[in-house]
Amino acid sequence: MQLLDTDAVAPEHRVDAFRAAFDQASVPCRIEHLGPDERVHSRMHLWHFGAANLFTTDASGFRLVRTPRHLRVESPPVVALAVQAAGVGRFGQFDVQALVPPRQLMVSDLTAPYEFSWEESGGSRAFQVPYDLLALPPDVVRRGAPRLRASPLHDLVRDHLERLAAAAEPLAADPGAASLGRATVELVRALLVSAAGDERYARAVREETLLTRLTTYARAHLTEPDLGPQRLAAAHNVSLRRLYSEFAGAGLHLEQWLIAERLERARAQLVSRSGRHRSIAAVARACGFADASHFARRFRQAYGLTPREWQRESARRGAEPAGSAE
Repeated sequence: MQLLDTDAVAPEHRVDAFRAAFDQASVPCRIEHLGPDERVHSRMHLWHFGAANLFTTDASGFRLVRTPRHLRVESPPVVALAVQAAGVGRFGQFDVQALVPPRQLMVSDLTAPYEFSWEESGGSRAFQVPYDLLALPPDVVRRGAPRLRASPLHDLVRDHLERLAAAAEPLAADPGAASLGRATVELVRALLVSAAGDERYARAVREETLLTRLTTYARAHLTEPDLGPQRLAAAHNVSLRRLYSEFAGAGLHLEQWLIAERLERARAQLVSRSGRHRSIAAVARACGFADASHFARRFRQAYGLTPREWQRESARRGAEPAGSAE
């Protein structure tokens, strides 16, 4: 859902529109724009994934300041895990100051004062989780927050959050949106416990989030032909028996799930603007299939069309004038 696009707002009203949109999506705070009011620009979106949400901002330079006075205004206790999409953020909370370069994660505990800013222009993708859904005490969150980069889960969770933001509109409208939100919360919990090094929760969280971590890792590496059971098990330090058991417990057959995920990625690539002009063999390789013939056979079994037929049908529809019949 789009909250704000300042291109549609008169310049003299953009500051007020920015503040109103931010108040709608997050907790009360003071907003200071780092430049002339007439140059303020922003796009904000908010998507719901069950009880959690994704709040995205692309804007000119500004500073957010959440003070003790703001804490007295009733608002739900929330933790936000954000990836810096553009620009360099400056974040301060609990006497720790940090620069947040592009593609790095940061955690803000919205139940406490903090400051965040970027100059010129920047972007952020923030997954906001209610504390009761996160199911971690504040001391674990606050201990893990400044140590996210030390966790081996940092890049995995970052990649997942970036993919979630890139396809937020269709994903939030999908019937599985709430389940996707719960899976993302599990990843946030696992990252914080890992970064905090808290053994009180580590074992339980590792157990609870294993399937989510396995599927997230697999989707991030689908394009690599050597991705299979052995690599998945080794990357997560589990036995093959445990690996198969996790997937079976969710009603999934591991090898068939991997093929289905690769086929779905290939189907999307074949109808993309660039994919319509690629060879079938190139798309097969890009989606982790070593054998183009095997890919074509499995594709037809899954979708009732060959990859070439699917590609041509998409190109034909794309070339039809608007309003033509299907």
